[in-house]
Amino acid sequence: MAEGVFGTLVAGAGLQSRIIVDSAGTFDSQLGQPTDPRARDAARRRGYTLPPRLARQIVTADFARFDWILAMDRHNLAMLEALRPSGFKGHLGLLLGLSGKSSAIEVPDPYYGGAREFEHTVALVEKGAAELLEAIRLHLAIDDATGT
Repeated sequence: MAEGVFGTLVAGAGLQSRIIVDSAGTFDSQLGQPTDPRARDAARRRGYTLPPRLARQIVTADFARFDWILAMDRHNLAMLEALRPSGFKGHLGLLLGLSGKSSAIEVPDPYYGGAREFEHTVALVEKGAAELLEAIRLHLAIDDATGT
């Protein structure tokens, strides 16, 4: 869901040539499976189309490929921190932890819930994705100003 929502915001901002959007899980239990139809339905009701892709697991090489790696909850963040190479200079954190303003810190996994839980998750992801885009825009503006 986060990849689809954030990808839509990135495209809407005209930044798809500067920002690569990808998603991966920390567990291998859903490797190769398509997006849950309930997630697609909940995203579609809010105006998003989720990419037609199969689940993959995060690998250490992702830390060299991406500057921003975000987890939905503390448990997954701890797993990512354990994988983090010592030389990683990017941002590793929680999607809802970027602004410090949110009362919700974690995005709950709706998998064992119903449509209502998926709707709630999409709403939280939408909020976090908007905050992420603003944080990256600021970062890009700083890089542009310094020529890095």
